[in-house]
Amino acid sequence: MRYPVEMILELLSGDSTEADILEDYPDLEREDLKAAQAYGARLAKIKKFTPLPAA
Repeated sequence: MRYPVEMILELLSGDSTEADILEDYPDLEREDLKAAQAYGARLAKIKKFTPLPAA
């Protein structure tokens, strides 16, 4: 099962605790939540965005 990083970050930034999320989504693990946070932090460091040309 795949969950969008955006969804996990929204849950973490809201009122849900890690325990709540792991209870509501039993196929997720604590490492998945940490990976989503790390990915979000890495994206926040991007200073320049170059859109790809339309196909």
